[in-house]
Amino acid sequence: MGEPILMNLENLVPAVGGSLFPVTADKKRGFTSVSIDSRTVSPLSLFVALVGNTLDGHRFVENAFASGAIVAMVAQSRMDSMGAALRAVAERYNGVLVVVPDTLRALQDAAGAYLRGFPQLLRVGITGSAGKTTTKELAAAMVALEKPVVMNAGNLNSETGLPLSVFALRAEHQVGIFEMGMNRFGEIAELARVLRPQIALITNIGTAHIGILGSREAIAKEKKAIFSQFSGAEVALIPERDSFAAFLAHGVRGRIRSYGTDCMASFGGYKSLGLEGTELLWAGKKVRFALPGLHNVFNALAAAAIAEEVGISADSIRQALANAKPLFGRGEILRGPVTVVQDCYNANPEAAASAVEFCDSVDWPGRRVYVIGSMLELGSSSVEEHRKLGRLLAASKVQILGLFGPETEEIKNALEEVYSTVPSGTKLAYPKPLILRADDMEILKQKIVPLIREGDLVLLKGSRGTALERLTEVILPSVDKNLKIQEGA
Repeated sequence: MGEPILMNLENLVPAVGGSLFPVTADKKRGFTSVSIDSRTVSPLSLFVALVGNTLDGHRFVENAFASGAIVAMVAQSRMDSMGAALRAVAERYNGVLVVVPDTLRALQDAAGAYLRGFPQLLRVGITGSAGKTTTKELAAAMVALEKPVVMNAGNLNSETGLPLSVFALRAEHQVGIFEMGMNRFGEIAELARVLRPQIALITNIGTAHIGILGSREAIAKEKKAIFSQFSGAEVALIPERDSFAAFLAHGVRGRIRSYGTDCMASFGGYKSLGLEGTELLWAGKKVRFALPGLHNVFNALAAAAIAEEVGISADSIRQALANAKPLFGRGEILRGPVTVVQDCYNANPEAAASAVEFCDSVDWPGRRVYVIGSMLELGSSSVEEHRKLGRLLAASKVQILGLFGPETEEIKNALEEVYSTVPSGTKLAYPKPLILRADDMEILKQKIVPLIREGDLVLLKGSRGTALERLTEVILPSVDKNLKIQEGA
């Protein structure tokens, strides 16, 4: 049996405000998948021709039809400029064009219309500056123990990722948990219009994307738009300790519930187990939670707040926490001759500080090697935020500090300034670390890898663009190789 028909033209065209070519197309024709990349098109797909900064999807409509697409959604502006070619391609492959004013808006409208066809679905939205994906994965794991759940794959949380994720919804699903990210003003409101969440959670308000929005106040306003579709019966879950908590709650048309370490009746406290994670007390029973660090305690409580609102039992919440494992690059503990804390999926000032403080807090007999990559998308705040991190590192336990990326020059400058102001003869709490900086990964490897030895604790923290996991693949094998040489000597 093939994939189910998601929507037919009879439902799609009015949902997106479109028109058909040919006008005589069979409106009962339907599609079984949606793609914005002609390379991933499968038979009976809907191909949406998006217009990007560098690529125009209309150039790939023929490729999509050749790969089996049955319908292509195209912009009226492109029909005005290249309509003859698009019509000829559609006729050649017996395809249908749905002509719309804006293909991105049409993709979102189509997803919203599809979603509205499942009134039984309890819709949950998650946004915030950090922790969205971990919170979503934990919440989905809790809910899945008792109810069929659908969610974004990975971090497909953007203006295109969320609507594409919605099309994974099927009749058997009872709960949908979707994270929402942003890269521009107004994006969260657009995604809220698609999802219309009945339960919406904000993880925190930090400085991620401050280079785009300009201030934490603007970030808070953007994230708060997740509540913009509320009409009174919905639930807003707000982090109790966030400095913007009162702002986030003000004027929301729905029930406000705070979550965190001080206000959840089922939460009885936590104890750090260092690299082994955390011991949590939930509904009177202890559970070992493998994700390390206080920030992951807050992620766990955010997920538990969602699960409670969905009606999930305390036993299932504990079971999901006990089964949880770190996602790639998000607090992974990789053990070998050295121990690597691979926390390099993303970085912002709060997350970087948290990672340093966590590694400082670990009871560790060996050396501490911290490799810090540039924190990107900070705009005019970049210099000061990197300098602030440098001052924090000056007070940390790091012994070898690797810095990667041009922005980290400010970390080095701040460190040097701190040490230059220390009076001669003063005994420091922690000695000045060896500082190694490079803008090229191969040069950084040459500088830092030979210095790493058995028993070191290595932290890798940087923005996704720095791809610091490239160090892991040489650190662990090279230390292992050095050990074998020593053993054979």
